[in-house]
Amino acid sequence: MKTLKWIRDGLARLQLFFSLTLLTVMTLTIIYQVFSRQLLGTTPAWSEQFSKLLFVWVSFMGIAYGFRAKLHIGVGLFVGMLPEKIQDVFDYIAKTLIIMFGIVLVYYGIEFTILMNNSTMPGLGVPSSVLYAAIPVSGFFVLVYGIELLFKKGLHEKYEDISEE
Repeated sequence: MKTLKWIRDGLARLQLFFSLTLLTVMTLTIIYQVFSRQLLGTTPAWSEQFSKLLFVWVSFMGIAYGFRAKLHIGVGLFVGMLPEKIQDVFDYIAKTLIIMFGIVLVYYGIEFTILMNNSTMPGLGVPSSVLYAAIPVSGFFVLVYGIELLFKKGLHEKYEDISEE
């Protein structure tokens, strides 16, 4: 169990590091783009598309990380008014929907990424599939975090792992 927790936490740290790195590079690219436009009078052809690419990746990685950190929108007030057994049913349904959402992102994201491999991003010259690959990658993380949530009690509040009780 400790090995699984180590892998799970390592995966989350890797994802967070990747996202923060992309966010930093995106911010620096936008600063460079504004600097070039305002002071040099020219905008690099690649900077807007590169920023867009990084923004999409950061956004999708943020969605996945939000599921792990339980930051998604919830109706905890409504669920909290229900009897505990019904709360557990809603909790299980929500976790199942998260897993299904991850599966849909992975499956259709792969199909869409393959489909977009024949077009290129203007200004960058890289296949558009690089942009759309964020969908199945984030879907994988949503799926992993959804499965992890199955072993925790509650979605809207911080609960201890069931395995630790």
